[in-house]
Amino acid sequence: MKLAPIITSLLETDLYKFSMGQAIYHQFPGYKTTWSFKCRNEDVHFTAEMVEEIRQQVRAYCDLRFTEEELAYIDGIQWLKGSYLDFLRLWRPNFADFTITDEADCGLAIETRGTWLNTSMYEIPTLAIVNEVYFRMRYDYDALLADFKARLEAKTEMLRTGRWVIGAFSEFGMRRRLSAEAQALAVETLAHLRDTPGLESKFVGTSNVYLAWKYGLTPVGTMAHEWIMCVGQGNHKHNPAYSNWYALDAWVKEYGVLNGTALTDTITTDCFLRDFQLTYATLFSGVRHDSGDPLAWGDKMIAHYESLGIDAHTKTLLFSDSLDFERADRIYHYFAGRARVAFGIGTYLSNDTSEPALNIVMKTTRCNGQDVAKISDVEGKGMCKNDAYVEYLTRSIDWRMENEKKPE
Repeated sequence: MKLAPIITSLLETDLYKFSMGQAIYHQFPGYKTTWSFKCRNEDVHFTAEMVEEIRQQVRAYCDLRFTEEELAYIDGIQWLKGSYLDFLRLWRPNFADFTITDEADCGLAIETRGTWLNTSMYEIPTLAIVNEVYFRMRYDYDALLADFKARLEAKTEMLRTGRWVIGAFSEFGMRRRLSAEAQALAVETLAHLRDTPGLESKFVGTSNVYLAWKYGLTPVGTMAHEWIMCVGQGNHKHNPAYSNWYALDAWVKEYGVLNGTALTDTITTDCFLRDFQLTYATLFSGVRHDSGDPLAWGDKMIAHYESLGIDAHTKTLLFSDSLDFERADRIYHYFAGRARVAFGIGTYLSNDTSEPALNIVMKTTRCNGQDVAKISDVEGKGMCKNDAYVEYLTRSIDWRMENEKKPE
């Protein structure tokens, strides 16, 4: 490796990987998945030197193990159980699950294949490695970091002075961070911001479990699209239009009323609401927005809660789609007094410089030998490699929405 190791702890991932991981371990240990990398930036190219560095960084990541101190920290998370911790004590990433080549238009192709237990854990560290290698080897990193620091100070000052007011928010930026150093700086700066007297914007934590441990913060995160896609579509006997029901049911079996923020847009929010009826709407503490118009989505969720006789003031609307403080301020004030509002803010906090951030993803593309897909509330967020399956899933959703009687 030409760079120092980028991932230095297996805690360096988002909390929802552990939340989903425990449920996978207990309920779907035999599921196998394929994950595929995609760079959505049309003008980005990874050199052969970058690809080799990424390969070596991933190999170094696969040499890591959980320490007893790290496991003791995880053990303090209320909903994680001893049986899963014993599994993590033995777990290690497997480099043989990775295929890393230059066979893509952007110069970098990554695919992981193996058990869902393994491949789910690879997504966040892999994306963090790709980002940091690219920015360190493509640009003058020291100049980028100086720019990042200046922008971070300016934006936090806007919160400190009350120019922007956004209520409760968390940092969600590991997958697209400039570097581990930059993300740590952002989290530390925001943690110090909490000491400001009378501040209406409250930094509550980070999705990065390692940084939450390091800075004494709350680790934040529940579920991702992979959970609904694999639980709902990985069993070939399931009607995929009911993916949300299968996923919500399995989540409640695992966690009851704990750890309950439901993600709404895996197969459209309208379809989600068919399954998010009184029982689930009561048990889950809130819902997360990740695509589409946030104001229209929030209005729809509040109306849905009210139609069920649930006081929306007791529920949290969590917004996490391409946010900055200005957008969060607008959303916060729009819903003031109508529901609890919280924000998960990613790239804007972890990779804001004069150079454009990478728009890179790793998505589940197959589960148990079958294609899986996401049909979100806007076009362009899916990544299925089989157009015929996307068409089938779309028809299944449409048939359900047009022919199934709405719950009363």
